[in-house]
Amino acid sequence: MLPDDARTALVELLNRGPQPLFATVSGAHLYGFCSPDSDVDLRGAFVAPLKEVLRLRPFEDTRVVLGEVRGLELDWVAHDLSKFVGLMTRRNGYVLEQLTSPLVVHGGPWLDELRELGRGCMVRPLYFHYRGFLTSQRKLLAKPSPTVKELLYAYRVALTGIYALRVGVIEANLPTLLREQAAPIDRLAVEALIERKVTGEEKGGISAEEVARHNPALDALDAALTEAHDRSKLPEEVSVWDGLDDYVVRARLALGA
Repeated sequence: MLPDDARTALVELLNRGPQPLFATVSGAHLYGFCSPDSDVDLRGAFVAPLKEVLRLRPFEDTRVVLGEVRGLELDWVAHDLSKFVGLMTRRNGYVLEQLTSPLVVHGGPWLDELRELGRGCMVRPLYFHYRGFLTSQRKLLAKPSPTVKELLYAYRVALTGIYALRVGVIEANLPTLLREQAAPIDRLAVEALIERKVTGEEKGGISAEEVARHNPALDALDAALTEAHDRSKLPEEVSVWDGLDDYVVRARLALGA
């Protein structure tokens, strides 16, 4: 849940950008380990006006609004609906996590319908998104001055990927994943990391020696992610192309005219 003051600030920020089709909170607040100084990441989609879409010149299909509202550092990043839906069909875990985030700042029937269609975008090749993200995080952890945040991101992305491939549902919240999914890790050690993050600084450091103690668990999650891919019953291809196409047309005509 978002505090009322944070929700009010986010609504104020929304008013500085494009009219949203939907807007949800992503990042550390969604993942369950925000620090007191964490920025609030607002993500979603908007419907560009038809007169912009139909022009010969390209239109701005991603809008970014940054600002401080009521003492909170906020950023609002929105894709035009066509771009957002296109990313949904290309095994993009980021947009699926944004779509399914329970931290809704602006929603309604259009979001509800898109979420239902999003079920048909749960495909086995999502593995490659989470595999790439995990590999990137582990490379960051191998560099000088690793952070608690980077280590938690590695755990989070691996567990989200495994859960998606096993269950066919996106779950981005790390505490929830620790409760609901058996994994070859020391749950208490990860919960201790979460506690350090939520009571400390956004970029709080961690020693290379401590990272090394977590590497066996990350190796086990790496192998579990591969196994989840190999055993996944998810389809190889998106099954809702026609439904998404119809949705984009209807939304464009209804909201972009």
